[in-house]
Amino acid sequence: MLSQSLISTPVPIQPAGDHPVQPLLHDSTIVLAAPTQAWSRPDGRTELPIHGLYHADTRVLSGWDVSVGGAPGEAIAQAGRGSGEVTFTSLLRHLDDATADPRLRLEVTRTVSAGRMRERITIRSGLGHPVSTTIALRVHPDFSDMQTVKAGLADPESRRAFPAADLPETPVVDLETVADGIRLSTPSVTAVLRFGSDATLAQTPASAAGGAHRAGADAAAPIVAASWAVEVPAHGTATVEWAVDIEHSATVVQAAGGLPEWDGVTVHSGDARLGRWVQRALDDLSGLRMATTAQPDEPFLAAGAPWFFTLFGRDSLWAARFLLPLGTDIAGSTLRLLASLQGTVSDPETAEQPGKIMHELRPAAFSMPGESLNLPPLYYGTVDATPLWICLLNDAWHWGLPGAEVEALLPHLEAALAWMRDSGDSHDDGFLSYVDETGHGLANQGWKDSGDSIQWRDGTLAEGPIALCEVQAYAYQAAIGGAELLEAFGRPGAAEWREWAAALQDRFRASFWIDSPSGRYPAVALDAHKRPVDTVTSNIGHLLGTGLLNEEESALVAARLVSPELNSGFGLRTMSTDSTGYWPLSYHGGSVWTHDTAIAINGLGRAGFGAEAGILIDGLLAAAESFGYRMPELHSGDSSTDVSAPVPYPAACRPQAWSAAAAISVLGTVLGLAPDRETGLVTSTPITPALLGQVTILPRQPRA
Repeated sequence: MLSQSLISTPVPIQPAGDHPVQPLLHDSTIVLAAPTQAWSRPDGRTELPIHGLYHADTRVLSGWDVSVGGAPGEAIAQAGRGSGEVTFTSLLRHLDDATADPRLRLEVTRTVSAGRMRERITIRSGLGHPVSTTIALRVHPDFSDMQTVKAGLADPESRRAFPAADLPETPVVDLETVADGIRLSTPSVTAVLRFGSDATLAQTPASAAGGAHRAGADAAAPIVAASWAVEVPAHGTATVEWAVDIEHSATVVQAAGGLPEWDGVTVHSGDARLGRWVQRALDDLSGLRMATTAQPDEPFLAAGAPWFFTLFGRDSLWAARFLLPLGTDIAGSTLRLLASLQGTVSDPETAEQPGKIMHELRPAAFSMPGESLNLPPLYYGTVDATPLWICLLNDAWHWGLPGAEVEALLPHLEAALAWMRDSGDSHDDGFLSYVDETGHGLANQGWKDSGDSIQWRDGTLAEGPIALCEVQAYAYQAAIGGAELLEAFGRPGAAEWREWAAALQDRFRASFWIDSPSGRYPAVALDAHKRPVDTVTSNIGHLLGTGLLNEEESALVAARLVSPELNSGFGLRTMSTDSTGYWPLSYHGGSVWTHDTAIAINGLGRAGFGAEAGILIDGLLAAAESFGYRMPELHSGDSSTDVSAPVPYPAACRPQAWSAAAAISVLGTVLGLAPDRETGLVTSTPITPALLGQVTILPRQPRA
């Protein structure tokens, strides 16, 4: 996520009993156009706890099923087009030849756009005579909120095993017959199921009486049923359609208008895997574009599906930063949107502080049933979003963000710099650090935000306040970049911030480095007692290319990153295998995160370690191929010498913004792209060795 996980820790999966468990995602298919998404089996059927049609933070339908002549058919293929459409193909042997060579097949094309899902159901015949049959559809309304689904509490059986006091209230759904279908509504969400005039609707209890029925968890939701009598002509087709149109009055997000700046961009590479990964990533990023209802003209990238279809400061900043080689539009709008929400007061409950960049935006308080986590709708519990905002502003300026747009953001830059110097140093030791003051916020507030992510090599959890190594690197780079912007635009303070950065660099060198029998390396963090936490982690990869390290220190980090303890062969492990807490499927304790590896790759390239960058790039390309080029939020840290493909992390979000955008960052590193702000040109010095042959980026073609 979140990232990701963007909550303190994923809901634990209980091994036995009737305890609710978080739905798994790894073997399901998603079709999306934020803020709408549809999840199903690879054959299109809906039956698992994650399945259904979602809009914003509500699961509108928990499932639907199509049958022809009383049977669903036998699935044989799935073919997607972009992120918003997929066709499921099945054989209809029960209506024709029972061998493997029938002449009747079913094609269901599912298309999702913002606020709408449409299915086109087509029977194709190769027979020499017509076939009369019935297409039947059963739809299951739900209207559960996202937290309830994620907690595994969206069905009656799971709720019976859970304390009643901790259960969210189930929605009351009104059903009303309309001209061509059924209207389902709650106080905040309306969904109209449209079946067309040729459909026959079953009389559900609610539609017959026009009454309100409680759908979802405490009672069986009414099922909406429709059917079509069709005749398939000889050597012909018969097609029917149904659709769902959704309106959500309480949501804080909506679809982004216009086309993304990368629309129509294609990449060709000597290693075809890179081009395929980039193409899939750009399709997914188009599906993740959204805006807030308060500022509809400022698009950003939603963190990820299914749980995080909203604005997350860290995630949206990293994704926009990765995409700079393709343009500055999404960077500019993300910067402005986050600046509009920048903290102005000190509020421990929301973690807001003057100058601080927010962490996440929700329509209401975010809580997980049965957990202590309870976050306000606008939450600022992140230690790294503020320096990352500054870094993106400086990078975007170098990549061509117009001076007028940069200048308009300079007051926010000055406020963000002041936060780093003042409130960001919660331990008063000259380092950016964090601690949750409420007891129900995020325990860890860096990108590894699970509760057990910062631990000693012996597995003991580190005590906060915590000062993360990578956050000091972001702060150093932000201070240098901020000073450059202040100087360029004739504002005071540049010399002060360069001095601040130099002092931070000295403090880091004195406090974070650990001597070990295998060589020196930076600690993952300093704990509450200002001791260097000795676990070897992927966090050190974020230090490279920021300017914080000298040449000798960079070489030590580069060698450590490609060691067999950190490099899985499919990307960079979050925790070294020589740590007690290591486990290849631990969320932040041994798994591989694509964006994390991409940050290390970019740093290696910028610091002149092309060979080491190439090793990690090859691992990510192997992983991308195994996942059909849609890289998930994270995958296992199992070694490529032990497994032929990375094992999925079963609860990983996909697509996810920074995992997808990582493909563009890797592309930029392969080509050695660097902007020249003075000339407006981009130079290219491919890394050595050149792994991927000739790489060509074709910009989108102007539309007529």
